[in-house]
Amino acid sequence: MGPTQRPNVCRRLSRRALGFFSRDAGVVQRTNLGILRALVCQESTKFKNVWTTHSKSPIAYERGRIYFDNYRCCVSSVASEPRKLYEMPKCSKSEKIEDALLWECPVGEMLPNPSDYKSSLIALTAHNWLLRISAATGEILEKIYLASYCKFRYLSWDTPQEVIAVKSAQNKGSALARQAGIQQSVLLYLAVFRVLPFSLIGILEINKKIFGNVTDATLSHGILIVMYSSGLVRLYSFEAITEQFMQQELDLGCACRWGGTTGTVGEAPFGIPCNIKITDTPPLLFEVSSLENAFQIGGHPWHYIITPNKKKQRGVFHICALKDNSLAKNGIQEMECCSLESDWIYFHPDASGRIIHVGPNQVKVLKLSEIENNSAQHQISEDFVILANREKNKNENLPTVTASGRVVKKSFNLLDDDPEQETFKIVDYEDELDLLSVVAVTQIDAEGKAHLDFHCNEYGTLLKSIPLVESWDVTYSHEVYFDRDLVLHIEQKPSRVFSCYVYQMVCDPGEEEETINRSYKKDGDNIKY
Repeated sequence: MGPTQRPNVCRRLSRRALGFFSRDAGVVQRTNLGILRALVCQESTKFKNVWTTHSKSPIAYERGRIYFDNYRCCVSSVASEPRKLYEMPKCSKSEKIEDALLWECPVGEMLPNPSDYKSSLIALTAHNWLLRISAATGEILEKIYLASYCKFRYLSWDTPQEVIAVKSAQNKGSALARQAGIQQSVLLYLAVFRVLPFSLIGILEINKKIFGNVTDATLSHGILIVMYSSGLVRLYSFEAITEQFMQQELDLGCACRWGGTTGTVGEAPFGIPCNIKITDTPPLLFEVSSLENAFQIGGHPWHYIITPNKKKQRGVFHICALKDNSLAKNGIQEMECCSLESDWIYFHPDASGRIIHVGPNQVKVLKLSEIENNSAQHQISEDFVILANREKNKNENLPTVTASGRVVKKSFNLLDDDPEQETFKIVDYEDELDLLSVVAVTQIDAEGKAHLDFHCNEYGTLLKSIPLVESWDVTYSHEVYFDRDLVLHIEQKPSRVFSCYVYQMVCDPGEEEETINRSYKKDGDNIKY
């Protein structure tokens, strides 16, 4: 463990007031966040449950905003108590929002309208409209009609805050067509847009004749990722596909003639024609086989993580170099645990190139580094480990005396994720405060109790622990968000009942007053520190 220095908040505030950081872009913001981190982690700071609500529809959270009723109602969680920002008019089932992404204004770009500099919600409706909605008022700022030839269902970032991909549901054909033995050649569609101002890149079809029996496909950072039921994952350049197979460039709001029909691109009923149709197998960038298509890329230099494509290899992770598929030294990671739920692994979202490996009773942070005297090969080593707070089970290996007086030792081992032991359930990273947040749960009598721990991202040191007042049922689905001075817990119960628990950072006035009384002593008119 490294040193845990306590930053002097008063000194930081004084330096900020004197303008010591004004010449360096971003330094003031980082200083402010450093002050907030110190306040969050200090002993007297508490997180108080200020609001609890329940809903029959899913609850979503994005950057200080809580969304209810399929994004129709928005509540701000920034104030001391959550308050409603807006509520959009009621709509039919076909008009409801099915998926949404929060877009925040990029710095340093000139945008055509003043409203473009404020955050927007990019939403996909059930009847194939793509909307840009003001995140502050709920006003619809832009509308794009996608198409009538497929059902679009999912939104994702191709390039975060710059390019979005809208994916259709998989085309399995009508029941009548399946009965007649008619095979559908187009499996799904991907519509790709640059964001703000909205501009169309194109709509790509994933065709069975070219790609085979695809189970899924997506876009990420300009790479088309195609997955198969066999576990095979293939990567293609979307830019190369666009240059080679785009039939016609289309501009939103402009007249277009397509297939004998004339209309306006992005307006109903014409929509947007599919203008990227692959007629030949595109150049393959990379392929790999992995259990359940589990495949991640990250690290410095680029490495990838897979699980060998055999069921008995579940829980075994291979870390390999992307350039030549060579296995890193110590690149086979397997957590020695026996549990009902498998462990999971991913590249650290802090862009450090590290890897986080989470099991029921430990969180390993691994680092990727060059091997000494061999810069071409890399090795995996432990940076630090966070261990669950557990006591050795007193009932293990206790001797039993039989009626005849013979002593028999019973030996048994509990599962590593046994509910009566502290078990890690969620691990996340708060990028602005540079803290790892870890949810640990223990079953006490009939109900589970959870606490959220904040760890130093550099050394793994435990800095703060926050108890959650609500019970935690391990059979329910849970999401926990830590965002600056806010903790939010969303729980899905049976029969589609959703609960939301909001915690705000408060300074305990009792402890604060006691600290002041200890620190300052009054002697007549003189105050001594």
